[in-house]
Amino acid sequence: MRKTPYLLQRPDQRTSPVVFASPHSGRYYPPEMVAAAVLDPLQLRSSEDAHVDRLFSDVPRFGALLLSAVYPRAWVDLNRRSDELDPALIADVPRVGLNPRIASGLGVIPRVVAGGRNIYRGKISRQEAQARINTVWTPYHHLLKAVLDESLTLFGQAILIDCHSMPREALAAIQTGRGKRPDIVIGDRYGASAAPGITAEVELAFRAQGFTVSRNVPFAGAFVTQQYGQPSRKCHAIQVEIDRSLYMNERTLEPRKDFGAFRARIAAAAKTISEIGRETLPLAAE
Repeated sequence: MRKTPYLLQRPDQRTSPVVFASPHSGRYYPPEMVAAAVLDPLQLRSSEDAHVDRLFSDVPRFGALLLSAVYPRAWVDLNRRSDELDPALIADVPRVGLNPRIASGLGVIPRVVAGGRNIYRGKISRQEAQARINTVWTPYHHLLKAVLDESLTLFGQAILIDCHSMPREALAAIQTGRGKRPDIVIGDRYGASAAPGITAEVELAFRAQGFTVSRNVPFAGAFVTQQYGQPSRKCHAIQVEIDRSLYMNERTLEPRKDFGAFRARIAAAAKTISEIGRETLPLAAE
């Protein structure tokens, strides 16, 4: 039995042009995937942005939308183009035009999870790969585009906050100006996917909650921010990466004892972010 590919949570009354999205927190692993995988269930989850949807679950209370994936990144990666097919995993895919993501096993149908560990022993069929794209990737992106278009219609602008988590080890060589590793990395593709003022407001919202924040290093944004971030059309997309060691045990994926307090800080930042663009509210009443 197939599950719906996404969960969209709406406020009772929409008062914000902001859409929060969590494309990598899905945790429904289809039985056929678990049976075919050479990894144990915990290893299979190692690429998952575990609990990110929970961190942002309060945003409907602030008049904003929350779109969350249901299927995991290991099944289909919603932050990749639909044509980023890996010939080392998918049968009958030509070995031409490979980018570094595909070559490393991180195409739209991932070949590996965190640490470069192979998910399967052999290949999957082109038909199976396309079925995952058709039933999960395409509906998710159709809905994401629709709710951003809704923001443009109601408020005159759309702001997408693409929510992710990052392993602590990814920050080993990264320091802010004060010599501290960032807790949060804001990615706007070096200014290409969002207006500078909006990126600055998002950064300040997290800083106000005591987080150390950096921009674009080591994560500047991937397919989602590139696809939907079009500031000239008043559609802004910003990727937010949160150090997952701050709220969970990275080995077991279990929330830390202080998860509730951490979640409250994220919620406070999200509330401030939801206020961005609210001055355009009169459009919503027309």
